[in-house]
Order: sequence, then C-alpha cells, then structure tokens
Amino acid sequence: MLDLDALRARYRQITEAEPEGLWFAPGRVNLIGEHTDYNDGFVLPFALERKAVIAGGRRTDDTLVLVSLELDDEVRVPLADLAPGTQGWSSYLAGVAWALRQAGHDVGGATLVMTSDVPLGAGLSSSAAIECATVAALADLYDLDIAKMDRARLARVAENDYVGAPTGLLDQAASTLCEADAGLFLDCRTLETQQVPLPMAEQGYEILVLDTKTPHSHVDGEYGARRASCEAAASILGIPALRDVTDLDDALGRLDDETLRRRVRHVVTENQRVLEAFEVARSDDLAALAPLLDASHVSMRDDYEITVPTVDLAVEAARAAGALGARMTGGGFGGCIIALTRAGEADGIGRAVADAFSEAGYGAPEWFSATPAPGAGRLA
Repeated sequence: MLDLDALRARYRQITEAEPEGLWFAPGRVNLIGEHTDYNDGFVLPFALERKAVIAGGRRTDDTLVLVSLELDDEVRVPLADLAPGTQGWSSYLAGVAWALRQAGHDVGGATLVMTSDVPLGAGLSSSAAIECATVAALADLYDLDIAKMDRARLARVAENDYVGAPTGLLDQAASTLCEADAGLFLDCRTLETQQVPLPMAEQGYEILVLDTKTPHSHVDGEYGARRASCEAAASILGIPALRDVTDLDDALGRLDDETLRRRVRHVVTENQRVLEAFEVARSDDLAALAPLLDASHVSMRDDYEITVPTVDLAVEAARAAGALGARMTGGGFGGCIIALTRAGEADGIGRAVADAFSEAGYGAPEWFSATPAPGAGRLA
C-alpha cells in the first residue's frame, strides 16, 4: 500500500507548500504479445492496480527537483542541463520533461516527488509507470492539451531517446490508455486501439502474477540485439517490419541464418496468438487463452531465447500445480510470469512455485492476483 501522506509530507518538506496535485500511472501485465510491438505488430496488455504516484508542483527557477520516496534520494537538474544519455532513476522523470520541451511544449521547472509499488526489474513496466505519471503531472501543471496516445508516445521518446532503452510503445500505451476490467488491443503500426473486456471473476478465473525476483533491464545488450535481428531479417525479406510476413514458410526459406529464422518465427506466430487471444476474449471463453499462453512461452524460450532458468521453472511449476496456462511476461531475461488459474487457486499455485524454487536453491518469489485497472490520471 502506497503511503500518500508520506508523499505529501516529503513534498511539503521541500517546498513548504502543499502539492498542486497527485498523479498516477500503473504498471502493466502483457497478457500476450511479446516483442511484437517494435515489429509493428499486435499486443494485448492490461494495467495493474500497482502504480507510480507523483506529488507535483511548479517552480519558478527553471529547475527540476526530483525525489524518490523509496530510495530516499533527491536530484536537482536545471532545465538547461537536460541531456540524453543520463542514467539513474531520475532520468525517467527528467527524460519526460526533455521530451515535452523537444516537442515544443512550454514546460518549466517542477518539484516531483515519486512513490511506486510497481516492482523494479520485474517486467511489469515500472519505468513506463514513472514516465506516464510524469507526463500526466507536467501536462496538468503546465495546462498542456495532449491526447492520450500522444502522451504515451512522448513517454516512449523519453525512454528511447533520453534513457536509451530501445523499447516499443506497448508499455507506455498500456499505462496511459488501459481501462478497468479490460485489456487493450493495440495495433502498433496504426496505433488503433480497442478495449477488450476481461471479466475474469465473472467467468471464474484469476490471473496470477509471479515475480521470480530475477531482475532484468531493457538497457542491456540482449534486448537491443533482439530488435536488431528483427530489423535485419525484415531488411533481407524486403518488408518494412516482420508484421508484414504473410507466408511464414516462404520467409523462413529465404533466410540463411538460423538465428534470424528463429526470431522471425517467434514474432510471426506471436502476432497470430495475439489475434487469436483477441477473438477468444470477445467470445467470453477465457479458458481458451490457456493454450495460447503456453505456446507463447515455448516460443519465447526456444525461438526468441529470452527466458532464464528461474522463469522456466516458475512456468513449469505453475502448470504442475494446476494453472490452466502460463508464460513469461515482459521483455525477458528475468522478471515475471503470468498464469491463468481457476478462481481461488492463484495463491496456492504461487506457494507451489515458491516450494519449487526452494527445492532448486532459488530465492523466494513474490506473487499476487491481478485485476485489470485504469490507466494514468489524477488522484487529487
């Protein structure tokens, strides 16, 4: 539970005034559609109840005062000194101010005090939650009329161009545009969206989210290498992006490199799984998501090669304990899994995974049952 009283108190300590408002943006779980976003493909995420919250107010000294409640750290950055390539937690907030100013928005100084209960490095988009909450705060503070999708795109600019993480739009779009009790079907080329009802409780199901506590980072070389391999394959095939592959067997036959073939096979089949999941959700038969989750994990493990032993064990143990389907979620190389379970069984399956981790000599995981929540907004 986030301590909003402590958040306000820290703001008052710095400014000797009340914050002008409180803004939030959630983390997200990707139900299905991994590494398809930067290939102009399809994704189906939903927002989590866990979120980043910012207490904010304007300043007149053209300075950003950025504070993390959890880290007990404060960073001061003159607006004139904002420069891409800056690292550390504060870069996700500073990068948003930079992106807004680069886009021509009149953003001045601000005090932004942040708290978050989105786990770091778990594949639940803690960075996007921070970025999108910052966009919401600065847009309100400086009376900027920015459409939701444009807010997501500006947050992505901050992550791509300021922080240096080559992510697609999935995380920021989910954190900004999702609605309660629904998934967000997003065409990453056209940016068209559709809210997809996910009545989990009504149909007698839960989504277990389990953090393996194996941290990952989008700034490392592996994520960028996967993206580069997709771009290389698309170039060889003479298409704008792997989304444009219409005959998978033909495409694979035109690629000499086995690694590129595996990468292409994952992206093309994963896009098809998202489309199938979209139809399943619309048909009110959520149990039919299970085999799609299973197939997605196998593809990420064998073709995209982005899982790690803790993640694979978590998926296997969840299935053995009664999960209907399970897969890694997020960018990979650690982080979380999700599992579709019958109502009331998620916690027991989480305990079974913890037992399997203990037997294997791994540290204890953490888990919770996820409810689709609303995207970014103002709390007060």
